[in-house]
Amino acid sequence: MKTPVYKRLVRLVLRYWPYLLGSSVAALVFVTLNSFSIWLTASLVNNILNDFDSISREQLAWAQADQLTLNERLKYIANQLILQDSQLASLRRLCLIIFGVFLFKNIFLYIKNILVSYVQFSLIVRIRNMLYRHIHNLSISYFNRKKSGELTSIMMNDVNVMQEAFTTTFQKLLVEPLNILFFGTILFIIDWKLSSVALLILPLAGFLYVSVGVSIRRKSKRIQEKIASIMHILTEVLYSIRVIKAFVTKRYEIQKFEKEGSRYFHLLFRRAKLDNLATPINEIIGVLIGVVLLWYGGMQVIQTETLTSEDFLRFILVLFAMLAPIKTLGTVNITIQNSLAAAERVFNILDSKPDINDKPDAKEIKSFSEEIRFDNVSFDYGEESAPVLKNVSFSISKGSVVALVGASGSGKSTIADLIPRFYDTTSGSVKIDGDDIKEFKLSSLRKMMGIVSQDVTLFNDTVRNNISYGQPELKESNIISAAKSANAMEFIKSFPEGLDTIIGERGVTLSGGQKQRLSIARAIIKNPAVLILDEATSALDTESEKLVQQAIEQLMKDRTVLVIAHRLSTVVNADKIVVLEKGKIIERGSHSELLNIKGKYSELYAVQFQGN
Repeated sequence: MKTPVYKRLVRLVLRYWPYLLGSSVAALVFVTLNSFSIWLTASLVNNILNDFDSISREQLAWAQADQLTLNERLKYIANQLILQDSQLASLRRLCLIIFGVFLFKNIFLYIKNILVSYVQFSLIVRIRNMLYRHIHNLSISYFNRKKSGELTSIMMNDVNVMQEAFTTTFQKLLVEPLNILFFGTILFIIDWKLSSVALLILPLAGFLYVSVGVSIRRKSKRIQEKIASIMHILTEVLYSIRVIKAFVTKRYEIQKFEKEGSRYFHLLFRRAKLDNLATPINEIIGVLIGVVLLWYGGMQVIQTETLTSEDFLRFILVLFAMLAPIKTLGTVNITIQNSLAAAERVFNILDSKPDINDKPDAKEIKSFSEEIRFDNVSFDYGEESAPVLKNVSFSISKGSVVALVGASGSGKSTIADLIPRFYDTTSGSVKIDGDDIKEFKLSSLRKMMGIVSQDVTLFNDTVRNNISYGQPELKESNIISAAKSANAMEFIKSFPEGLDTIIGERGVTLSGGQKQRLSIARAIIKNPAVLILDEATSALDTESEKLVQQAIEQLMKDRTVLVIAHRLSTVVNADKIVVLEKGKIIERGSHSELLNIKGKYSELYAVQFQGN
């Protein structure tokens, strides 16, 4: 059974129990002093309006009485603190006490807020870090199913919604329930009949708040999903801005964005209708309680004289003081519902399990001595997708170069993705020296491999940090050596800052050939035992391809290499060429052997050379 979101949040919050305990103590002191300050305010009015001698006589009578009600005892204690030899001296004493109470009340309020702020900010950082770590642990198949904008939205927007909620909710949930408890207790001490009348009306407010809150939570979840959709559109547009301008599709993209924005507006407005119900509900219920109690209490003072004017004044002051925290909790409920909707989306990611995991007894692998073998491997991307590979079997001997050839969609890149376990086979196995690669730790398996692909990924960082990515301890001499081997040092020297030049997001300041050579330098410096070249030169012009090809030849020395290429001129020297069609191996052999067969490879080779 799935644990409710609020319980999971409570478990996270309880990790900070020392701070919560300290803030709770501070809150308790604050609320006690707050309640006392209101009691003293009524005593101030009583001290000014009533005859000083009658107050003194009443105090003396209470001192001599055998038994007092709780209300009378509290008034007696308050008067003992206040009453002096004269009314003026008593007023002076009362003013000093009120100032002292308010001073210490606010000191403890500050202490409480500081401790709660530490908890809420620490918790948000912790949640965002948990989310970020977990995203790194998820398999590539998860990201294929999710929109990048959605993940960005949850990481930033949803977590920010939770932070805003914690900022207000934590502060108020510690204090306001205590305020209500203390004020309610004082009301019952003053007059239990009047207090009972108020309690009959309050459940109505509770019912309305809960009903509105459930609806707000549903709408908040839909709003967060819509924000994710808008962020996805924005991310996609920024990434594809060149294509959009080239195809003159600005109007279409704007219409698509504005359509989503319109849906977002309607969702926001529908939630706003509910959000704005909180204040009217509070005001109406507050006035209803006030009017009923004013009438009923006034009747007791005027007609039956079962309630003194001082007690009635104190009751009204405390009652309206209690309505403020009730009103606050009403708005807090709305904030909580918004937060729970955001937290639900955050926990949905945290609950996602990676498809690719280490076995409990997985072992390290640093190199191999014989071969990488595919044994009857079949693969598909899910139950509803067609098979991408069908019973594929071949081997890559240590130190050899094996090339995969075939049309787009024939399964070449899928084979490359299976070796570092970006995906697991649907059936069959991939083995290294006879051991299934599932027996090895993922980290050690992937450290053994270097990948250079057509779609180069570079970071908005320096040239130095892109080459030494994942190895910050490398010496500059190693970085320069790798750059020279990749034919990259010449253009690096032309940059004003050299190795310390920032290359922009995705290497936007570099040409395609320069990006590819930095990618090769990064692979060289990793010194992998297995090298996977996935159509590394297919998108380059002739001059760039020549430089990159020279760099690749440097990189391929003394390594086991799997090459994927459309241009057959790049694979003619491979030890073995495997020809794929619709996920099946249809031919295999060396370049000359395949030409002699006069099959599919021979056809592809002839077509490419005729084109040249």
